[in-house]
Amino acid sequence: MSRNATSSAPQPPTSGLFSFSPILLACAIAPFILAGCQKQEAAAKKLPIMVRTKTVAMADYAPRTSLTGVIAARTLNNLSFRVGGRVAERLVDVGQHVDKDAVLARIDPQEQESDLRSAQADLDAAQAQLTQAAATFERQKTLLAQGFTTRRDYDAADQAQKVAQGSVDQAQSALSNARENLSFTELKAGAAGVITARQVEAGQVVQAAQTVFTVAEDGDRDAVFNVQETLVAKTAPSPSVTITLLADPQVKALGKVREVSPAVDPASGSVRVKVGIADTPEGMPLGATVIGSVNARPAKAVILPWQALTSIEGEPAVWIVDPSTKAVATALVNVLAFDSGVVVVDKGLEAGQSVVTAGGQLLSPGQAVEISGAAQ
Repeated sequence: MSRNATSSAPQPPTSGLFSFSPILLACAIAPFILAGCQKQEAAAKKLPIMVRTKTVAMADYAPRTSLTGVIAARTLNNLSFRVGGRVAERLVDVGQHVDKDAVLARIDPQEQESDLRSAQADLDAAQAQLTQAAATFERQKTLLAQGFTTRRDYDAADQAQKVAQGSVDQAQSALSNARENLSFTELKAGAAGVITARQVEAGQVVQAAQTVFTVAEDGDRDAVFNVQETLVAKTAPSPSVTITLLADPQVKALGKVREVSPAVDPASGSVRVKVGIADTPEGMPLGATVIGSVNARPAKAVILPWQALTSIEGEPAVWIVDPSTKAVATALVNVLAFDSGVVVVDKGLEAGQSVVTAGGQLLSPGQAVEISGAAQ
């Protein structure tokens, strides 16, 4: 072999500033790997969320409903003349209080006075005929007893007297009607009350039975309310209603439901309810605005704070805590009513369950929770 041949044996590595051995590199990376593992363990051991709960308990729920209504008269009388004619005088106006038998208006009595004079003349004529017929009968009666007249003439005189008596009776009845019609030219109040409506003026011609005045009779009043049909169905029969004057809450009275309309008003979709108020306070005049408050029929329900309510796909729900695992799950519920600060649930919950009332916005199904304090 030639001496000039170059040796192919590997050369030892050259030491430099950026040269590291595998052992040194592993030692450098190890702290970072350890730190990452510790973070994963901390995430796996995340603390449970603190919540507050309430134990489900059924209770009688009777919501109190308040509606606005007005004071109205229990009895309204539509007054009218019983004879027609021209209104000569109107003596009262709307809002005026009238006593019983007070004259409210008059019509011109000229026609009725003429009828009265005619009836009186007919009666005088009938009485004169009766007097003549009676005298003739007495004469025939005497002559028949003496045998100077026939039985036929006697019977004719008797019949004439009876016809004359019938004419007198008829004339007397006509005279009585004429006098009554003359009294009907004055329109009088049948009972004490307040004039609530007027349909005529002096000089106007009215027909018999045409309404002239409407009178709200004195006595017990009614509070009238327009109530939604669903509220009527949920209210106990004949409940006691507290009536409060809107202008002065110190003026109060108790009433009973007296009348419920059998039909729904097509315009408002409500039912008219009349509440009778015995011994109506003087501070509640006709037309006064009042507030009626009544308790609905009691129903078994669960009352929860409104914070307990959540939603599942748009449906109301709550969070339920499993007492053994402390894991939470959602439960659909049916909301009966919303009240001040609370929600009333009538379906979907059972007595003894724990419902989350605070902290539910941070939960997810199956998540473990820690209850803050004792369940309420």
